[in-house]
Amino acid sequence: MTPAPISAVVLARGASDSLPACLQTLAWADERLVVLDDSRGENAAPALLRGVRVVERRWTDFADKRDAALRLAVNDWVAFVDDDERVPAALGREIRARVGVEPYAGYWVPRRNRMFGRWLRGGGWAPDFQLRVMDRRRARYQRQRLVHELAQVDGKVGRMKQRLDHLSYPSVREFRARQRTYAALAVRGLHQAGVRRRPSAVALQPLREFWRRLVRLRGYRDGAVGLLLALLMAEFEWRVQRGLRACWAADAREAAQ
Repeated sequence: MTPAPISAVVLARGASDSLPACLQTLAWADERLVVLDDSRGENAAPALLRGVRVVERRWTDFADKRDAALRLAVNDWVAFVDDDERVPAALGREIRARVGVEPYAGYWVPRRNRMFGRWLRGGGWAPDFQLRVMDRRRARYQRQRLVHELAQVDGKVGRMKQRLDHLSYPSVREFRARQRTYAALAVRGLHQAGVRRRPSAVALQPLREFWRRLVRLRGYRDGAVGLLLALLMAEFEWRVQRGLRACWAADAREAAQ
C-alpha cells in the first residue's frame, strides 16, 4: 500500500513566539494548517513560514476546536500538534512511513514533557501517550470532554515508537494559571454530563491524585519537581471537585426558588 498524504494541524491560541519553530518541524507533512483562536492571527499570518495555511476560528472549547480542525484539513489523515510541541525528524519519518500502509485508523504517540526547565521521567509525564494521528473519516472528539479531549476512533489504533517533544510550563505560575482554566472547563463538562460526586470527593480525590502521580506513576523519580507536580495536580483535582459541587448547589438553589 502507498503511504497516505498527511495534514499536520497546529492548534494555537494566538501567534506565539514558538509557533514558527513548531512549524519548522513539520516540513515532512503534505499540508501545514494552523488554526488560530483570535484576531491576532491576521497579523501573525504573514510572519509564518511559506506554504502554511492559517484559519481563524472563534474559541469555544478544546474538543470543538479539534473537531473543527478535522473538517478544515485538506487530507483525510491528520496529525495534531500544539504550538509548544516539536516533532523530531525520526517521528516525522515514522508517521510518513506507517500512515495509510498499516490497518490502523489512528495512532497513539508517546510524548515526553519538559517542565520547569527539565525533562520529566515519571508522574505520567513520560511517556505521556497522546492520540494525535488519525483518519478523520473514522474519528470524532468526545464533546462532553471540554478539556483533555479524547478522540473516538472507529477501528484499530496503533502506537508510534518515536516520541513527540512537549516544551511546556517554564514556571509554576504559568502551570497553575493554565490548570485553573482547564479545571473550569472540566467542571463544565462534568456538569453538562450530569456527573455527581459525594461531598467527600473534595478531599479524597485530590489525595488519590497526589498518590497516583507521586507513587503509582513514579513521580518520585523526578525528585522535588515530581513532588511539586503531584501537589499541583492534587490542587487541580480539588478545584474540579469543589467547582462541580458549587454547580450542583447553584442548581438546587435555583430549583428551590
